[in-house]
Amino acid sequence: MRQIQLLDAQAALGFVVSQTSYIERQVNEIVYPDIQYPGLIPVDTSAPEWIKTVTYYSADKVGKADWINGNADDIPLASTERTKFETNVHMAGIGYGYGLEEISQAQMLGINLTADDAMAARRAYEEMVDRVALLGDSSKGFSGLFNFPGVTAGTAVTGNWATATADQILADVNTALTVQAAGTLYTAFSDTLLLPYSKFLLLATRKVNEQGLESIFTYLQKNNVYTATTGRPLLIKGLNGLDTAGAGNTARMISYRRDPSVLKMHIPMPHRFLPVYQAGPIRWEVPGIFRLGGVDVRRPAEVRYTDGI
Repeated sequence: MRQIQLLDAQAALGFVVSQTSYIERQVNEIVYPDIQYPGLIPVDTSAPEWIKTVTYYSADKVGKADWINGNADDIPLASTERTKFETNVHMAGIGYGYGLEEISQAQMLGINLTADDAMAARRAYEEMVDRVALLGDSSKGFSGLFNFPGVTAGTAVTGNWATATADQILADVNTALTVQAAGTLYTAFSDTLLLPYSKFLLLATRKVNEQGLESIFTYLQKNNVYTATTGRPLLIKGLNGLDTAGAGNTARMISYRRDPSVLKMHIPMPHRFLPVYQAGPIRWEVPGIFRLGGVDVRRPAEVRYTDGI
């Protein structure tokens, strides 16, 4: 009997091994449209997989050109102030498994094992990275896009959009974009605007005026400081988690330039499945591991928080 059980276990292992390569390829091709971080934060996977920390520098340029005498030897000099930062990289995991009954039934019927649990594991990975990217994780010392220290947080000129007029709302947004650009001497303009989903819904449903049919949202897309300056569209997104992200648990708006030189998230080892192994007498498991660091805002002047909207 023991020999039969051993042979069954070996057959089951061989069957699961042959199935997992197809399942993993299928799962890794899935794109989850409601996972937000890939479209908001540039992701850097270039660091070695097992690195402990990622070192980066936050830079600010100083210096001003001025008139000089033709024989002068005191020429004004420009310089760059660089501050060194390190982001720790930590390991996490999520996998899946099969029981002997499920494996045996699939073998008997000549069908493939389901990929449901593998997809659930992959989804759990994406959800964790999304949470860390946006909100950070205090247990690892990570800050997220919503609460990064060093980013200037101002208060909306009017705020309280539930009762504000369309003109006041538009002024709040364009003031936020202008103040951010002014902080870089108008050398960098925010191309992305993140709003609490409730405020995003308000813009999408409220009309600019009683006579028109156009919403504040569509009007803002065409009439904003960034588009007027560059001729390019401003990306406006509504997100959960910003309704209480501001000072005093107020609603927060974020404007920033979506570029790797401004901010990025380090994922040296994206999620991967390890080889299947027998975890018990009648269970086989496929571990999954990944390693990631937090969000690095390298140029805080190109990100701006506006609270109280």
